[in-house]
Amino acid sequence: MSASSQRISIRKWSGGQHPSYSTVTRMLEAEGLRPFRWNDPANRQYPVRSHGYGKVLMVLEGALELTFPDQNQVVKLSPGDRADIPAGVRHGVIASGRGVTCIEAATSGNGSTRRTQEIPPVKPQGR
Repeated sequence: MSASSQRISIRKWSGGQHPSYSTVTRMLEAEGLRPFRWNDPANRQYPVRSHGYGKVLMVLEGALELTFPDQNQVVKLSPGDRADIPAGVRHGVIASGRGVTCIEAATSGNGSTRRTQEIPPVKPQGR
């Protein structure tokens, strides 16, 4: 299966409070993943790239914009939101003007996880 045909999945947070570090870590560990935490300052940008592994990315604080150029999609993640990105899918990242704190974990490669949904097409904004 080519990277462009694999599903990018987004799960928006629906709980009342934003999840804590320990809550997110336990959730991902229950899925057999090994999560780690990272921070970026305001407006930090990563160029478009891909990885040989899938990844799960959850925002704890701040916000993050993910760009998927091959799908012509831009997705904004807020605290508690989750992105599942399959191996080989090209993506770029921009931290919000407040910076961002995330929890990330590598998956076996195809990025598949439980209870996810395919993201709807979104046109890039002002790019």
